[in-house]
Amino acid sequence: MIPPAFEYTRPESVDEALRALAEAGDEAKVLAGGQSLLPLLRMRLAFPELLVDVGRIPQLRGVREDGDTLVIGALTTHHEVIRDPLVRRHAGLLAAATETVADPAVRHRGTLGGSLAHADPAGDLPAVALALDAELVAAGPGGRRTIPARDFFTDYFQSALAPDELLVEVRLPKTDGWDFHYEKFHRVAQAWAIVGVAALVRRDGGRIAEARIGLGNMGSTPLRATAAERALIGAEDPQDVARAAGQAAEGTRPAQDVSASPEYRAHLARVLTRRAVLTAIGAG
Repeated sequence: MIPPAFEYTRPESVDEALRALAEAGDEAKVLAGGQSLLPLLRMRLAFPELLVDVGRIPQLRGVREDGDTLVIGALTTHHEVIRDPLVRRHAGLLAAATETVADPAVRHRGTLGGSLAHADPAGDLPAVALALDAELVAAGPGGRRTIPARDFFTDYFQSALAPDELLVEVRLPKTDGWDFHYEKFHRVAQAWAIVGVAALVRRDGGRIAEARIGLGNMGSTPLRATAAERALIGAEDPQDVARAAGQAAEGTRPAQDVSASPEYRAHLARVLTRRAVLTAIGAG
């Protein structure tokens, strides 16, 4: 299909991009890698009057350390995230989950910031951001503000970003020494996950001392499986993990659609949480 007509601008700095967004108001869309936005345009599910292409802004790329925090530019591609030694060392869950995103072509063009700002609850990386306790930094006319991942996703394809704001970086607490695994179920290769589970656990003396479980496609936003997280504390063997994982769907509101019923998604959340945690601790 042919997308609707729109104006196009390609700023060369964050300030220039913010001016363009401010002038266009609600009628602008940010174009990063384009792997989520372009299909929406072609299917005429989005009708922006202006596309602000931020793909040539160098300040939005790259990975760096800031003490105990890893800082990733919003325009850093999935491929760059996967290969970056700092990400692999200090945020292994992000690298592992990003390796499962779509296909190599998409991973070379799609960006971390674009995926998060798209706010698709079926996406892989929003649930990972929740599990990692990420913070997302937005730039706007009033300066920069930091938004915890738990507050960033507000509804289907909606985030806390204002129309005149731009996501500029993602900040991740380092998780050295944590065990992790990303597990998802999809019907065919490259399809959206029917349910995705991002598991991050810290053990002490062979027992789980802390757990973070991010769920994808179990509601209108990515969610944390807080009941299962609490139940996993003290878990030592597969039976303990299985009992805790049985609480993974508590507090969720999975959708009914052509892919699955709410009941089936709840079942998948329990099964995939068990698999993800057992694999993370080497017992899967």
